[in-house]
Amino acid sequence: MSRGCFMYFAYGSNLLKERLQLKNPSAVFHSIGKIKDYRLNFGLPADITNCAWHGGVATIQECDGEEVWGIVWTLDHDNLSTLDQQEQVHDGLYSPLEVKVERDEGPLLCRTYKMNNFRHCEPSPQYKKVVCLGAQQNGLPQNYLQKLLALKTNDYSGTSVLDQITAIEK
Repeated sequence: MSRGCFMYFAYGSNLLKERLQLKNPSAVFHSIGKIKDYRLNFGLPADITNCAWHGGVATIQECDGEEVWGIVWTLDHDNLSTLDQQEQVHDGLYSPLEVKVERDEGPLLCRTYKMNNFRHCEPSPQYKKVVCLGAQQNGLPQNYLQKLLALKTNDYSGTSVLDQITAIEK
């Protein structure tokens, strides 16, 4: 039995519904929104040399005048622990924080995550593809999608989490 819901602002691979629902099946699209005075960046925590995506993953960093677009998802509280697990909160890789998401319907406070000990690292083509597919799937603004499509990658060509996502779709 669910104990209520919480709002989650996704800006990276969790823009894609199929990715988010791998471990968080209760996720339901709520709205599109943006957070102000943050910018999107890609990297890994300082002491990590590799991850399941074989390249940098998304995080947000404070930056006056910038904005990050994303999706607000509604999740059952039962999925709070699985979302924290996915974001590796208990391993110290990401920290949860509350952000004010600007939406057409008005501002909304949401949970999101920010990488700890960030160091820049280009994303793999597979990670970039998942982020861009999620942006397209949910109708993020075209100019923001173009910015995502223009991201440089590390040219990794092996297997990744993308294979798990596409296996579900088949």
